Amino acid sequence: MSSLDAALSEVLGTSVSGLRRLTAGASRETWSFDSDGRALVLRRDPPGVPRPVEMRREAECFRACAAAGVPIPALVAVGDGSDAVGTPYLVMERLDGETLPGRLLRDERWAAVRAGLPRQFGRVLARIHTLAVPSLELVEDPLARLRAEHEAFGEPRPALEVALRWLAEHPPSPVAPAVVHGDFRNGNLLIDDSGLAAVLDWELAHRGDPREDLGWVCARAWRFGAAGDVGGFGPREELFAGYAEVAGVEPDPDDVRWWEVYACVHWAVICRIQAERHLGGSERSMEMAVLGRRAVEAEYDALLVLGLVTRELPEVSADPPSGTERPTVDELLDAITGALVGEFEPADDRSRYLARVARTGLNVVRRELSLGPELRRRHDECLSMAGCRDDAELAAGVRDSSLDPDDEAVAAAVRSSTLSRLAVANPRYVPAAGEH
Repeated sequence: MSSLDAALSEVLGTSVSGLRRLTAGASRETWSFDSDGRALVLRRDPPGVPRPVEMRREAECFRACAAAGVPIPALVAVGDGSDAVGTPYLVMERLDGETLPGRLLRDERWAAVRAGLPRQFGRVLARIHTLAVPSLELVEDPLARLRAEHEAFGEPRPALEVALRWLAEHPPSPVAPAVVHGDFRNGNLLIDDSGLAAVLDWELAHRGDPREDLGWVCARAWRFGAAGDVGGFGPREELFAGYAEVAGVEPDPDDVRWWEVYACVHWAVICRIQAERHLGGSERSMEMAVLGRRAVEAEYDALLVLGLVTRELPEVSADPPSGTERPTVDELLDAITGALVGEFEPADDRSRYLARVARTGLNVVRRELSLGPELRRRHDECLSMAGCRDDAELAAGVRDSSLDPDDEAVAAAVRSSTLSRLAVANPRYVPAAGEH
């Protein structure tokens, strides 16, 4: 029996079997296990990175949801890390269903429920926004907080400056604060044959503008290549209609669009925050390191929502490998990435998932080496046309309004900054024909 098995047995007072770590959760660990025949899930903070206040608030959200009829797993146990588990945690019932977006969006198994999900999401969100959880933090100025989080890294990202400037110039109409789930999206929602079976992962819950959840679930990041506006499943009109069935009023599309742009910037900042956990040494994680390179996807999405970016990446030929040493860098990377997913054959789901993450990271390295020099040369030309020496000067000019994003040379430099990095990080992220 492992130490975690023994700890769970101690706090639950039952025998524990079948403990295994799931792929879900970059910021918290998720474990599946059985306890005297009962199917359960453990969500805990990584050892060494405890967040007891947030975990307690998440437990309060579970209790409020259960009382209000919001679909959620039954809460079995809560701990602050002072017991045998050693770090803050929740134990909840394990429900049958699917959370993996790739399966939900593409497998015939889920075809019958897909079309109805946006309306169900709307109904459930309207119920969430009526919850009373007084302990949740009130976020009064989310845009100021977001900008501060972005600026804390001191890294120039011109596209985010364009989006932040647009957000400041086009504020949504004011509304009364409500409970906001904060991460309501495809991947955090358990789906079964009846549709939405449970809303998971409440660690970002707070009080604020309820339309934040509507913009978040509409963000392109959660569509995973599918065409539907709402998590890839269907149109936002269905989401709004479902919301109105419960709330009595349909959301203003322009206000939700503001929150969709906000969601793009927010996701970019979250990617960078997660990467910093690795870079700063608080939690060494290949998964978080690779996630940091995904920030540029969210930059692209922000420009796409604002109509400021094309749907094409710059065409550039890969530089031939330098020198004559064999195997070349490309050949070595081919061998390693092939082995990760084809030869090692990891036995468990999480190991297979991490092998795919490793392959993704190595492919970024490959493109950085082969495409990077030419992409940087072309971007330098765009910067020069805008009168800027580098991205830092471009970003600062957009931020202090000395540069106008409506000026074509400035806009071209902003696009170049994002598209050249996207060509390295994930060239397949550009929408296919028919995708929004």
